[in-house]
Amino acid sequence: MVYTRPMDLALKDRTVLVTGSHRGTGFVIAQRFLEEGARVLVHGFTPEQAQQAVAQLGAGIAVHGDISTDAGADMLLQQVEGHDLSILVNNYGTAEGGTWETADSSDWVDIYEKNVLSAQRLIRGLLPGLRATPWARIINLGTVGSTRPNARMPHYYAAKGALANLTIGLATEVAGTGIRVNLVSPGLILTPEVETAYLAQGQRKGWGNTWAEVEPHIAADIPIGRIARREEVADVVLFLASPRADAIHGQNIRVDGGALGIVS
Repeated sequence: MVYTRPMDLALKDRTVLVTGSHRGTGFVIAQRFLEEGARVLVHGFTPEQAQQAVAQLGAGIAVHGDISTDAGADMLLQQVEGHDLSILVNNYGTAEGGTWETADSSDWVDIYEKNVLSAQRLIRGLLPGLRATPWARIINLGTVGSTRPNARMPHYYAAKGALANLTIGLATEVAGTGIRVNLVSPGLILTPEVETAYLAQGQRKGWGNTWAEVEPHIAADIPIGRIARREEVADVVLFLASPRADAIHGQNIRVDGGALGIVS
């Protein structure tokens, strides 16, 4: 599928921090911002992760810190200082296996640290500076499971539900300022890991050996007949980050191909 980019998103020379942008969807989001001429702080948990991502992107500023801890978040905030940041994309988050029976309280706390407090720490640290600017954006990355959780991984979906609640509370807090706050909630995203796992499943079930053969079975309940691509998630993030989305605030934007139902 070929996309053209006639729309100027007016992101040139804006400074953006994308957490967890050393890999996965965050990497693609960082890449899209760079294509629009933004200055991107590319975040990894270690200096090596961030520097390798910048090398792969061919641009960007490497920053690092384990934002699942207070100390790591403080380390990152120190590196962000002085960069005239106006866009924060809290992309980092992680799902971990577990059930109601197997996930103990330490698992619940750990997943909350990674999916909620990782964002809260940066918001708290950056909010005074963002309030002082005439224009700013905070975009959190959630999941459609925050409103329709699966039976498995209850700790993960509960944490993402808290992130959705955090987003609305923050949007209310900054009402009347130049800050716009939104949540982007993807459904299943096509990543190399997802493709590998489902190809193996498809081969076991006799669906075929290629992604073109397997995907219709995976997306049988998705109205558009396929799962979302990382680039599609990134493009929604970029639009919300742009001045063109100034009237969008406090919203949960789903990128799931209509999997949660088409609302008329």
